[in-house]
Amino acid sequence: MPDMKGTPGQGLAGATLGFFIGFAAVALFGPTAAKFQEVMQLTPMAVGFLVAMPSLSGSLLRIPFSAWVDTCGGRKPFLVLLALSIAGMAGLSSVVAFLYPERLTAAHFPLLLFLGVLCGCGIATFSVGISQVSYWHPRARQGRALAVYAGVGNVAPGIFSLVIPISLGALGLANSYLIWLGMLVAGTVLYFLIARNAPYFQLRAQGLAPEQARRQAEAHGQELFPGGNLKESLIASARVWRTWALVLIYFSTFGGFIALTAWLPTYWTSYFGMTAIQAGLLTALYSVLTSLVRILGGVVSDTLREGGENTSILALFITLIGALVMIGARDYQLAIPGVILLAFGMGICNAAVFKMVPQAAPKAVGGAAGWVGGLGAFGGFAIPPMMAFAVRDLGQNGYSIGFVVFLFLALLSLFMAWILKYSEAPAAQPRYGGKVMA
Repeated sequence: MPDMKGTPGQGLAGATLGFFIGFAAVALFGPTAAKFQEVMQLTPMAVGFLVAMPSLSGSLLRIPFSAWVDTCGGRKPFLVLLALSIAGMAGLSSVVAFLYPERLTAAHFPLLLFLGVLCGCGIATFSVGISQVSYWHPRARQGRALAVYAGVGNVAPGIFSLVIPISLGALGLANSYLIWLGMLVAGTVLYFLIARNAPYFQLRAQGLAPEQARRQAEAHGQELFPGGNLKESLIASARVWRTWALVLIYFSTFGGFIALTAWLPTYWTSYFGMTAIQAGLLTALYSVLTSLVRILGGVVSDTLREGGENTSILALFITLIGALVMIGARDYQLAIPGVILLAFGMGICNAAVFKMVPQAAPKAVGGAAGWVGGLGAFGGFAIPPMMAFAVRDLGQNGYSIGFVVFLFLALLSLFMAWILKYSEAPAAQPRYGGKVMA
């Protein structure tokens, strides 16, 4: 009898812990950007690229690492991503420990960008964990398990945005990053000890043939198995225009969520002169609220007729209003409700988008989810430099005018959501399997 290890609860706990630790890299430079800007004499554009850099690897690595899960299970891809993140964090901690502040100059800026890319590999653990949790749980319980996984993990950047400024004041930049490195290493070790692959992948690793492994895994309660060819699914879904409509919407809302989590600490401190702790608190409010309200978006999408389309249209209107408020905000009393509106709009829309994925490309659900989840998250890298561009050209007023990016993105996304609502969706059963990467 093959040796089987782990339980669905253990699989969920391990994946959630690993994702929480890895996804915190969204806030890697946001709370500390002012420190680097001061000693390295960075321009607003340079700050924009710095805070966005972890999201580059965090978005683009989602698709290939999710595909890797289908061949060997989640443990190995998860550990590789966390190991790369540890390497980046160790390098960043060393740079700060030995060079900050006197010897850290603009010449070291490319090195910081590279280390940010390495640290951002932890952000890509999301798609790996989604697969790992899905394979462990039967369909009837996947919704709740994935809600716990995504909900707990997504609050990490908000928590770190609050904790890092407090740590900066008490311990300094070098020690704060060393503590972060220690937490990342500890979290990776705990993941290694706790997390287990679903039964099918354990059986395949023990030498069983695919069909034999599937039969025995089914006897252990596993219902979801690797199906189809992700490459074929990606190609098929790329030929469907609805896929790219959803990419644009998700770029605006989930990419916008990542971008604002990284950019808001700079916005609050540079535009309104707030302390790092105050900026961290307000950034945490936005990040945590956006993550939690996503659950509400899922419930509403399941309840309404044409739930995905109608919910996304409502959410994008809220986002549009939030962007208008932020453009006109010249004092923080108005900016705070503007940020809250953006949190509600983006969080609700993020859930609605994945309600529409199976309807948009029913013959290639896995591929469509890959494009939407991977390229949509790329907004976290692309948007902060756009906002920094406004600051470079307009000075202080650019911090508010920069939110015109979200105004245009919301308008374009509304147009796409409206077309999706009133166009006839293909009515066919999925041909290529796959998990949803949200």
